Amino acid sequence: MIRNNKIMTKANQTICVVSLLLLFGCSNHKNELRPNEKKKTFYVGTYTDGNSQGIYKYILHDDGTLDKVGLMVKTENPSFIAKSADGNFIIAVNEISNKDNVGIVSSFSIEGDSLVLIDQSSSGGAHPCFVTINPDGYILAANYTGGNVGLLRLEETGKLSNLLDIQQHTGSSITNRQQGPHAHSAWFSPGNNAVISVDLGTDELWFSTLDTLHQKLIPSKIKTLHMTPGAGPRHLAFHPDKKWIYVLNELDGTITLVKQNKDGIFEKKSSISSLPDGFKEPNNNADIHISADGKFIYASNRGHNSIAILEVDKNNGVLKLIGHESTHGDGPRNFALSPDNNYLIVANQHSNNLVSFKIDRNTGKLTFVGAVEAPTPVCILF
Repeated sequence: MIRNNKIMTKANQTICVVSLLLLFGCSNHKNELRPNEKKKTFYVGTYTDGNSQGIYKYILHDDGTLDKVGLMVKTENPSFIAKSADGNFIIAVNEISNKDNVGIVSSFSIEGDSLVLIDQSSSGGAHPCFVTINPDGYILAANYTGGNVGLLRLEETGKLSNLLDIQQHTGSSITNRQQGPHAHSAWFSPGNNAVISVDLGTDELWFSTLDTLHQKLIPSKIKTLHMTPGAGPRHLAFHPDKKWIYVLNELDGTITLVKQNKDGIFEKKSSISSLPDGFKEPNNNADIHISADGKFIYASNRGHNSIAILEVDKNNGVLKLIGHESTHGDGPRNFALSPDNNYLIVANQHSNNLVSFKIDRNTGKLTFVGAVEAPTPVCILF
């Protein structure tokens, strides 16, 4: 019996060693692509006042699960990022304010699993919080504290121009966060040189045209559109057919439908809450996206910690709230739909995780798939 026990002990030890080898072997290769799987990677911008060091890279697998590739580059507070049309460069705003009270726009070349800093330029104002780039390389940087939008251009080499122009906003509104202008995002309207800037502090959309000859932002004849006082507009989404714009209002938790009339003038139409009836706790909306087919709108609620799901009336663009899905984390800031529109990925800033959901194309509903650790994530870019 004693001999048999020794034999069993040795056998158990062997099994344990083999199991550990298999376990660590799997762990070391968890980020590798699976057989017949197409590579779907995305980048994550962060705040670096905690454990984060800059911009990170992740993999979205075909089944919706997520894996972390790692740190791409060390850079301070890359709170919003964009990619050039040719896919060769990442543009980031560094949400800081230097001694001259301006922030920074950085350009990086994509080198495999690394980003290499190419150039930096002024954003035109303090604490830039949003950046976008059009196919011609023109860049818009929204400066929250500066209350303005900076215009730059990316060269083919990845170098940045000096600041080309600044659109300075003026005004205020009724809440304690609206004592002055706070540009929160700026957008190139699809298919033309129109620019729409979204100002939380003044409760307005600001309209201008990009003059490529003189490289300036020219104010439109009617240069602003007012949202409801205290709404706090933050981001927007363009409907794929270009007929409608949906404005996400951070402070009052609503989404506003905006249309152009027959004279090309933008008009505010209906608004709808992104929160469930009866919810009275503090909440700040953060991000909004529309499905590629134009059927559904998604919006993130920080406080309720959910993604609101809304259906678009194909006849008039009016929204209907059809449900909410928990983000399985705290502080859902930015989120993104995968390029194939099969999955939605949420960045939970305060719980330090990314969460993936499967999208039902017919109903718009979301089903939880999985989560992965991420340090203070605030922007997702495919």
